[in-house]
Amino acid sequence: SGIFGERLPLRYYLSSGMLLSGLFTALFGLGYFWNIHVLWYFIIIQICNGLVQTTGWPAVVACVGNWFGKGKRGLIMGIWNSHTSVGNILGSLIAGAWVSSAWGLSFVVPGVVIASVGLVCFFFLVEHPEDVGCSPPLHHEADGGAAEEGPPLSSSRASLEPKEGAEEPAAISFLGALRIPGVVEFSLCLLFAKLVSYTFLYWLPLYIVNVAHFGAKEAGDLSTLFDVGGILGGIIAGLVSDYTGGRATTCCVMLVVAAPMV
Repeated sequence: SGIFGERLPLRYYLSSGMLLSGLFTALFGLGYFWNIHVLWYFIIIQICNGLVQTTGWPAVVACVGNWFGKGKRGLIMGIWNSHTSVGNILGSLIAGAWVSSAWGLSFVVPGVVIASVGLVCFFFLVEHPEDVGCSPPLHHEADGGAAEEGPPLSSSRASLEPKEGAEEPAAISFLGALRIPGVVEFSLCLLFAKLVSYTFLYWLPLYIVNVAHFGAKEAGDLSTLFDVGGILGGIIAGLVSDYTGGRATTCCVMLVVAAPMV
């Protein structure tokens, strides 16, 4: 997905991924109403859903990077990354509402929601600040201090006109991305952090049902508290990393503190 995202318009790429994700999510739930009991139907739908959902992170991270420079990127990414926890909370609440009655709606409703947001992205997402007459963010520092921001563009029309001599940056290859310092290390951190996160996401409601003997809906509601902490933790980590300038140190400390709690 990252390879395609580097070479395709992000607005079309992200919107199509969200629309297809909504389609496959709804198709999974429609299996309940269509009385489908073929295992391969659900397996194929899940595989396709997983493939199209991978368009999200590369496209959105690229858009966020286009709009914000390095200065407050930790806070911005912390706020932005809270969408994963918000989505988990909404997903658990929506699924819990119909899990005991018509479980198909637990998939159809989120599918309609994400497809609707995909349409919003298609019509309103702005990939680059220059497209609406805003100055581009500072991504690098000049010698002796921060580089000065360029003058604001007079109008959005000026930013949309082709600039002579301007060239689009070449898309980076997969191996080239791996050679960027920190990519492999931070990828491994995210791998194991997500391992714990999704373990709680899928296992915690079952644990609450079996141990605390709560109903399915109550267990789903209670399990969302884990993601509430995720929202606060992500924003705090972003603030700390901006203030200290130690991105890797902040990540390491947060993971070490989280380990005994697991």
